[in-house]
Amino acid sequence: MHVNLKIKLASVFVSDQQKALEFYTEVLGFVKKTDVPVGEFRWLTVVSPEEPEGTELVLEPNDNPAAKRYQEDIFQQGIPATMFFVDDIQTAYKRLNNLGVKFVMEPTEAGSVTIAVFDDTCGNLIQIAQE
Repeated sequence: MHVNLKIKLASVFVSDQQKALEFYTEVLGFVKKTDVPVGEFRWLTVVSPEEPEGTELVLEPNDNPAAKRYQEDIFQQGIPATMFFVDDIQTAYKRLNNLGVKFVMEPTEAGSVTIAVFDDTCGNLIQIAQE
């Protein structure tokens, strides 16, 4: 029997949920989808404004020591926590750079894609790519 699996949620650990929400909405341009208090934290998701019913990105608190270690280790190793696709990487790079986003890799060709990597200010490196 064939089962159709769908990705509805993906997560990134963040050091500060409010700061992450502001960065992901005000700087990157995502839209807040869900914001529900859960104890001292929140179930907090954002989506692409172009796909409001699409995959949600959970801004997951890194309060768990294992999550914090993982986040810090991959950051120090230069490994992006996730990747977003853009239609025009040069335009996205210029826009984000003008907003003060710190890039650790400028747009670079990598085979059939062009990639760039930036710091999301919440403990992650994020890669953007243009196919």
